[in-house]
Amino acid sequence: METLFSKYIDAVERTQTIHYLGHVIAVTGQLIESRGPRSVIGEMCEIRAPYKGHPVLAEVVGLAGTTVKLMAYGDTGGVEIGCEVSASGSVLQVGVGPGLLGRVMDATGRPLDNRGDIVPEAFYPAIASPPNPLERKSVEERIVTGIRAIDGLLAVAKGQRLGIFAGSGVGKSTVLSMIARNTGADVNVIALEGERGREVLDFIKRDLGEDGLKRSVVVAATSDQPSIARLRAAFVATAVAEYFRDQGKDVMLMFDSITRFAHAQREIGLAAGEPPAQRGYPPSVFEMLPKLLERAGTGTTGSITGFYTVLVDGDDMDEPIADKVRGTIDGHIVLSRKLAQAYHYPAIDVLASISRLANRVSSREEREAAASIRKLMASYAENEDMITAGAYQKGSSPSVDRAIDMHENIESFLIQDEYEQSPLDSTAAKLRALAERARM
Repeated sequence: METLFSKYIDAVERTQTIHYLGHVIAVTGQLIESRGPRSVIGEMCEIRAPYKGHPVLAEVVGLAGTTVKLMAYGDTGGVEIGCEVSASGSVLQVGVGPGLLGRVMDATGRPLDNRGDIVPEAFYPAIASPPNPLERKSVEERIVTGIRAIDGLLAVAKGQRLGIFAGSGVGKSTVLSMIARNTGADVNVIALEGERGREVLDFIKRDLGEDGLKRSVVVAATSDQPSIARLRAAFVATAVAEYFRDQGKDVMLMFDSITRFAHAQREIGLAAGEPPAQRGYPPSVFEMLPKLLERAGTGTTGSITGFYTVLVDGDDMDEPIADKVRGTIDGHIVLSRKLAQAYHYPAIDVLASISRLANRVSSREEREAAASIRKLMASYAENEDMITAGAYQKGSSPSVDRAIDMHENIESFLIQDEYEQSPLDSTAAKLRALAERARM
């Protein structure tokens, strides 16, 4: 009987019995200022515009005396001076449950796929604190991505967070789609941040596919949506991942991209009156990034393995967002434009990439094989100009000779078709065979 009425009890408990009201005094783009209502940062409000058929949803992003600064989740057309503003008494929450699998949601957790309402079994706050570091499980198990270059030379642990760093058009989304289809995780949670509208459908239909979508949850906020929607989509996706982690699942959380998340916070911060700091980014951007990234990882039961794409402007790996993310996460995978131009896909620059937990989840034999291959790759890269120019004389260096002899075999191992499956056993066997051949 208690289970039967639980959803009604929850609805009553969430009902706000006292309504705090205010009124609009200024509108500047997506930023709305109101006199009142009594509210807190992050609280959801509704703005009732007489010429709109529905209220405008907005979030409190700043307070200045009795002035409340709100960012609208939708079009502000029709909002005028004097419109009533009503505080909800709660922050953004997302309904979670097994019914999320196979669904596509917007930045507020509402369905986008025209497949009916999502019936939740609980509500998780979009903005939450990371798990207590002393209560997290230790990272000891390996997770499979299905990409040979990663599984063989950059092993990933369950609960690890990695960045995929690349310029535009180098293949970040393709790498994510390969991981989503081939990973050994129980559930995929995919956040598409600031993507073009066409790319969202392409990713779902072409890259993820029907089978991949069945065990995935997609949260999408396209580039035309307000900055607060693009920002909160990241937190909603993380809250969904936390729900499945709390159920004991191993979750693969994929963001494309964390840079657009930072851009959204920059727009909000500047509109709220923050001073620009590093390259036009206000301080709140650098405060917000670790609050989001630290929520992934292991919990008391399951795990969230995070892959966050980082769009580096002009291929500058030291720009502020890339530098901050790289210092917060547990490793980085660099995609090379030079490799992409040579039609080497996935365009992973193994020598520039590192997985900080690879040694912890790999056997000694795997570590030795990976080390020998990386040494050959480094030797070839160091002498590549001389080799391609024909200036290197064979016999000058045994290590360079081996690197030249093994170069095509290593390239064959690293190149992988977008829809080619590579189970971990197969990847490990090929890596061992490659290492043994290099020693001959």
